[in-house]
Amino acid sequence: MNKEVKIDKELIAYCGLYCGACGKFIKGNCPGCRKNEKAKWCKIRTCCINNNYHTCAECQTNTHDCKKFNNFFSKLFALIFKSDRDACIRRINDIGELNYAKEMSDKGKMTIKKGSSKC
Repeated sequence: MNKEVKIDKELIAYCGLYCGACGKFIKGNCPGCRKNEKAKWCKIRTCCINNNYHTCAECQTNTHDCKKFNNFFSKLFALIFKSDRDACIRRINDIGELNYAKEMSDKGKMTIKKGSSKC
């Protein structure tokens, strides 16, 4: 990627992905999860907005048990991108949002991959 990946906790998607390292975001083809008004289909985004959560890390429900977090679209996304959003949320809980944004930015990653302990 030719542009620098920003460190900004506002670029953490509600589900734990890091939009700041997404190719579409960097190229200006996507506003990121938080600013994407067209993403009304995303149950995770709607739930977090309705509950005033910055990410699913603030919710008391374990992401593994959450039907909104584990819906069809999120499972499909996870399969296509080999994304482990559960691990992303756990990492946010472990190190905080700003440190997570920095870690993902430093590595140029938008997600923690399945089968990896860290991004």
